[in-house]
Amino acid sequence: MKILAVNWQDRDNPQAGGAEVHLFELLRRLVGRGHQITLVASGWPGADSEVQLDGIRVRRVGGRHSFAVRGRAAVRKALAGQAYDIVVEDINKLPLCLPTLTQLPVYVIVPHLFGATAFREAVLPVAGIVWLAERVIPLVYRRSTFHAISESTREDLIGRGIAAEAIRVIYPGVDAVAFTPGDPTDRPGEPTFLYVGRLKRYKGVETALRAVALARDRGVLLRLLVAGQGGDRARLERLTARLALGDRVEFLGFVSEDRKRELLRTSWAVLFPSPKEGWGMSNVEAAACGTPAIASDAPGLRESVRHGETGLLVPHGDPAAMLDAMLRLATDRQFVEILGRGARRFAETFSWDAAARRTERHLEEALEAGAPR
Repeated sequence: MKILAVNWQDRDNPQAGGAEVHLFELLRRLVGRGHQITLVASGWPGADSEVQLDGIRVRRVGGRHSFAVRGRAAVRKALAGQAYDIVVEDINKLPLCLPTLTQLPVYVIVPHLFGATAFREAVLPVAGIVWLAERVIPLVYRRSTFHAISESTREDLIGRGIAAEAIRVIYPGVDAVAFTPGDPTDRPGEPTFLYVGRLKRYKGVETALRAVALARDRGVLLRLLVAGQGGDRARLERLTARLALGDRVEFLGFVSEDRKRELLRTSWAVLFPSPKEGWGMSNVEAAACGTPAIASDAPGLRESVRHGETGLLVPHGDPAAMLDAMLRLATDRQFVEILGRGARRFAETFSWDAAARRTERHLEEALEAGAPR
């Protein structure tokens, strides 16, 4: 197949996150299986306009805030300049409504949709645009094929009016060879928890900070490491100072993949306090490292964490509930290891190769069913 893929960002973008990792893990394997792929994505200051990444030809246009406009023009130009069999649109920001640009089958990958959570992150006008743009998806993409990364995302799409038969759930994979458990004795004696991911307001990291503050007020000393970067870091650091957590919380900034694996192996648990996710990739990466997760009992996350088996689920936005879960682990190291072993077994049921094979078959079905409209 000759595939034209479109995503807001590519893997090397400084703002790239789990959605970009997911897309590239699939696309690079499809290239390895003989398919030709061009990706249209946004650029950033100093970025090359065209590069090869994992055998994928990447064309960059515009920037983070202009791609909504310039991306459509770039797609139109790409379609005019080369014959493709199918268009793949990864909707993890604003939908570009690509079915309005082509008669080719459009295959839509949806990590998750923001819905009302957009108002927790962006200012009102921007959040309103995101909310409204998502509202048109059932109409504009009514003849498209949907790839959802979790049952939660599938249910969200159905609730918005997408036909159930148009959606297939294909869970993300995890590299269970690179992400492996360490020696349990490597975990520090002081209960240490980890958040790893982008620092965005909607991710709910504030809940974790307040949980650590509550622990301190009760005379219990917990440590929190925050790995990642993003626009909410300055606010979170100010909150840390106001809560007098300077000796309890450490902001690590960007960490390499090797450092991330080390942190996952040595933490007592990862924290994922977001109100809504498509899946929760860091939960499963931690699971592969034999480390449990404490996450919000929220869409997506309740699929990547099995309560009592691979980690613990708590009500979203409740620091006291998160602290209770943290204390269950902090006071019972054996429970940490029991959950960690269950987490590793769970992670071993996922692989990127299997996800790519399922995606390939789904694309072929979409191509067969999607004669020019």
